[in-house]
Amino acid sequence: MSARTAANTATPPNAVAAGQRVVRQEAEALLALADRLGPAFDEACTRILACRGRVVCTGMGKSGHIARKIAATLASTGTPAFFMHPGEASHGDLGMVTGQDVVLALSYSGESDELLMIAPALKRLGVPLLAMTGRPGSSLARLADVHLDVSVPAEACPHNLAPTTSTTASLALGDALAVAVLEARGFTAEDFARSHPAGALGRRLLLTIRDVMHAGEAVPRVRPDAPIAQALVVMSRGKLGMTAVVEEGDRLVGVFTDGDLRRALDDPGLDVRRDPVSKVMGRSPKTIAPGELASAAVHAMEAHKINALVVVEDGRVVGALNFIDLLRARVV
Repeated sequence: MSARTAANTATPPNAVAAGQRVVRQEAEALLALADRLGPAFDEACTRILACRGRVVCTGMGKSGHIARKIAATLASTGTPAFFMHPGEASHGDLGMVTGQDVVLALSYSGESDELLMIAPALKRLGVPLLAMTGRPGSSLARLADVHLDVSVPAEACPHNLAPTTSTTASLALGDALAVAVLEARGFTAEDFARSHPAGALGRRLLLTIRDVMHAGEAVPRVRPDAPIAQALVVMSRGKLGMTAVVEEGDRLVGVFTDGDLRRALDDPGLDVRRDPVSKVMGRSPKTIAPGELASAAVHAMEAHKINALVVVEDGRVVGALNFIDLLRARVV
């Protein structure tokens, strides 16, 4: 191994101490930023809440990366938003901005040429311009309708060059805007789930029993007078580890599970070919309604230590599901 390769793979000296210094420095900058929030932050939130269009987030370089993330956070928390690259904006993408929008521009120096070039066009559109910079006296800050000060004492970079503390502060302030507006809108967890239908939260809050249950002929069921052996065949075909026991009109009177079967086979006095399933069925089956959330089925199965539920509506059996169905639906 060459000396250069060894140097590249070796642990840098004082790595932990350097990491701790960076985290502490950025944490201190965030605490100072929190103390500075005041009327300008309140005005920015008011402008965003009053926006009838979208919040257009824009910025160059590292500020652009932060602006893109802020746009995503706003969009997922009830405020329509998107990212616009300022370089592309002056070559046609400015057409994406309407008079109903609000623009949030990020530039720590406040002197990004690409942002300053499109600012007059935004003014002509009558679009409110919110600026997030580290220099209140900068060109962008002076052009803005609302200026948000994200100045930090120094970057965490030992040369005070690489955007580190400043980008963390900008990101945190973007989160603060999104959450403050979220709370003002009364945005709920259910609202969040609607914009995240493929995520774990979306599945927990939107997926219902009706979406995952077996229905129609796929629901195993027998009459109370059916022989235990027949109930076993129906249960095996249904592959749910249970069968509902129903009277006329699919009225639920019990449930026969593989656990009931094991207990029946241990009883020498039972004749599984002749004795009715009503003799061994559970008479107080756990049920759930089709309109309940699938996550409620998970809680019910865990609470009662069972693996399947009968789905009942107005006293009638309309479906059934087991733990495997919830796993397949990725509710668990």
